[in-house]
Amino acid sequence: MDFKPLASFIDRITSWRIPWAEVQVIHRNETVFRYRNGYVNLEEKTPIDEGRIIHIYSMTKIMTCAAALQLVEKGAMLLNDPISAYLPEYAEMNVRKTLPDGEFVLERASRPILVRDLFMMTAGFSYDLGAPSIRDVVERTNGKVPTRSFAEALAKEPLHFEPGTRWNYSLCHDVLAALVEAVDGRRFGAYIEDEISGPLGMRDTCFDLSDEQKSRLAPQYEYNEALGKPVRKDGNGYRIGTEFESGGAGLLSTVSDYALFLNALTNHGTSLSGVRILSPASVDLMRTDQLTDRMRDDYGWEQLKGYGYGLGVRTHTAKSDSGSLSPLGEFGWSGAAGCLAIIDPDSQLTVMYAQHLLNNQEPYVHPRLKNIVYGCM
Repeated sequence: MDFKPLASFIDRITSWRIPWAEVQVIHRNETVFRYRNGYVNLEEKTPIDEGRIIHIYSMTKIMTCAAALQLVEKGAMLLNDPISAYLPEYAEMNVRKTLPDGEFVLERASRPILVRDLFMMTAGFSYDLGAPSIRDVVERTNGKVPTRSFAEALAKEPLHFEPGTRWNYSLCHDVLAALVEAVDGRRFGAYIEDEISGPLGMRDTCFDLSDEQKSRLAPQYEYNEALGKPVRKDGNGYRIGTEFESGGAGLLSTVSDYALFLNALTNHGTSLSGVRILSPASVDLMRTDQLTDRMRDDYGWEQLKGYGYGLGVRTHTAKSDSGSLSPLGEFGWSGAAGCLAIIDPDSQLTVMYAQHLLNNQEPYVHPRLKNIVYGCM
C-alpha cells in the first residue's frame, strides 16, 4: 500500500483554504497510515500536533445511534415502539400543513413518532434551534437546558410532515439522546462514558472538557468567502445549554480516540481488545438502507449520491450513482467542521479524517479523500 497520493491530497487542501487536516487509516486493526499537515493556530503559525481535541459535531450521531441500539439489543425498547411510551410529551403531535394559498394550518398527526423515526430522521422535526419553545426552555432553565428538558420543549413545536413519510436532517438524534436517558435512567453523557467511551479506552471523548483537555482544544475557524480566508469562530453553536448533552452534535474528541470507536464498528461491534459495544447483527442493521422512494427524494446532497441512509448513517448502495471506489455497505457520517468517518467491515478498513473548519468544503474533500484511500489500498 502506497499512501503518497493521500499525503499529497492533505498537503494540497491545507495549502488551499483548510487550516489543517489529519487522517488515520486502519486496516485489519493496524494503523497503516497516519498523516497531518497545516496550522492548528493560523495566527501563531502553530503546526497541528498529536492529541488535539476538536468538535466532531454530527459524527456524534454515530455514537448516539450505537448507544440507542444497545438498548434495543437489551430489549429495553423496540424500533417500532412509539416514542411516547418513553417520552409521554410526544403522545399527541401537531403537523404543520401548507395550504394552496401559502398559509398553513395545524392538524393532529395521524401517525405516532416511532423509535425508528428518531434514528432515521423521519420524525418530522427541523434543525431550528431558535424555535420559540427552544428559546423558552433556555430562559426557563437559566441556560442549563438538560437533555430531557430540551426534548420536552421540542414536543411543543409542530412537525413539518407526518412521521415516517419523509426524510429531513433534523434534531432527531438529540431527541434520541433524551430517549436513552428516559429508558436507561442515566444522563446521556454518563451512559456514553459507562457503556461506550469508557470501555473502549476513549479518554478524550466527552461533552465537557477538563482544564487539561481545554488546553488541547484546537482553535476553530470558519472560511469567510468575502475575506477569502479562514477566521476564528470558537465554540459550538449547537450547545444551547450548559447541561445540554447534544446527541446530534455535542461530542468533542481526538483523531486517535474516535478511531477506536469507529474501528469497533468496523469489527462488527467489538474492539481489538475484545470490548463488545454492539452485536454484528446490530451493526448490519445500522448500515442497512432504510429509505423509501419518497424519502430518497429528500436525501439529495451531492456528496451522498449512491448512498442510502440506515440507522443514523450513510450507507453505500449504488456504485453507478456514487462513483465511489468503496464497496457497497461502507458506511459512516461526517461533521460540521469537516471530519469524516469511513467504516467498512467487508474491507476491514476504518478511516478517521479530521479538520476544524466550518464552511468545511465537504462536497469537494470527502468524496475525493474516500477514493484516494481506496485507490491506495
